[in-house]
Amino acid sequence: MLAVLAVVFIFENTREVKIRLLIPEVTMPLYLALLAMFVIGALCGAYFFRRRDR
Repeated sequence: MLAVLAVVFIFENTREVKIRLLIPEVTMPLYLALLAMFVIGALCGAYFFRRRDR
């Protein structure tokens, strides 16, 4: 079920978006930009969660 939702999400968000990172401008599909932000957020959350346990 989760795989079906992921495929629907990808097909609904295929349009190109422009993202400006300080100086360079990057054009990529919206789903890749959202996936990158999710991964960065998950890594930051895992870092702070592990740091809190120590």
